[in-house]
Amino acid sequence: MRKLLNTLFILSEETYLSLDGENIVILAENSEKRRFPLHMLENIMCFSYKGASPALMGACAERKIGLSFFSPHGKFLAGVHGKEYGNVLLRKQQYRISDDKEQGLQYAKNMMIGKVYNSRWTLERTARDHKERVDYESIRKISAELQEGLLKIRTVDNIDQLRGIEGELASRYFSVFDELILNQKDDFIFQTRNRRPPMDRVNALLSFAYAVMERECANALRSVGLDPFVGFMHTDRPGRESMALDMMEEFRSILCDRFVLTLINTKTVRKDSFMKGDDGAVLLNDKGRKIFFNNWQNRKRELITHPFLKEKMEWGLVPYIQALLLARTIRGDIEEYPPFLWK
Repeated sequence: MRKLLNTLFILSEETYLSLDGENIVILAENSEKRRFPLHMLENIMCFSYKGASPALMGACAERKIGLSFFSPHGKFLAGVHGKEYGNVLLRKQQYRISDDKEQGLQYAKNMMIGKVYNSRWTLERTARDHKERVDYESIRKISAELQEGLLKIRTVDNIDQLRGIEGELASRYFSVFDELILNQKDDFIFQTRNRRPPMDRVNALLSFAYAVMERECANALRSVGLDPFVGFMHTDRPGRESMALDMMEEFRSILCDRFVLTLINTKTVRKDSFMKGDDGAVLLNDKGRKIFFNNWQNRKRELITHPFLKEKMEWGLVPYIQALLLARTIRGDIEEYPPFLWK
């Protein structure tokens, strides 16, 4: 279990939550492990199938404490919220910002700064660690272009201009992505980003990782009361979780791309982990998906220090922390949304 930003995260799959007076009691293996005063908490996020007592759920609703339930793998199951944190006011403010071009642009700019900053860090890390095995000068050249792009993002004054810069910088980033593949280069060749459907093994892995990340961001947004369908950068479209797509931009390179590269470069995933459809689409087969998710869960358990909070946490908690920071910014508790800038 972990407590951050007045949010209690229950990570053990065998944990049950109950109420004792004004305290939440953490039970496991038929014994009490910890207890916390309810008045200290704003949210409780439980990644356990065992759940919580009705008394605790009622107490959380009465005290306006958000209580959200997830599967151990992070799938959002249900939530209990009090009247204020039933999130009508929070969502209405989210909708106002989305409709206000000036306000929405500032959020979108910060998220894009996070994306480009982390993309540049990914390139710089590979260039530094494997200088003799990559086209060092090409990677450094693109890194410099991304740095210039960061300055442009800060000065844009409309969302269309921001989208144009983001698209160009993403294209430049992927122009040297093949250099980051150090092993199995005959089986994993990256020429350009393609999707719907992916036409090669690298793109199949990237698309799968992005889909998983989008789902985790949507779950995180729901858990804090935000609407994952109403974003600032991505336009509203029926069935598209635009806010989840906005938020995951910060994690594309630093979490998804690096994870995919690790699978390939460590030879954890091989060419026999894929299948080819009648339409030419390349997809992970059952074996490949099992390898992916086993390693994805292991990656989510790795400890990092959050660059903004300066606190240690598991990688898997980062989307939830960013969703909390976003909700607090929208409510006015934080002056400006702090993107996840990996260092």
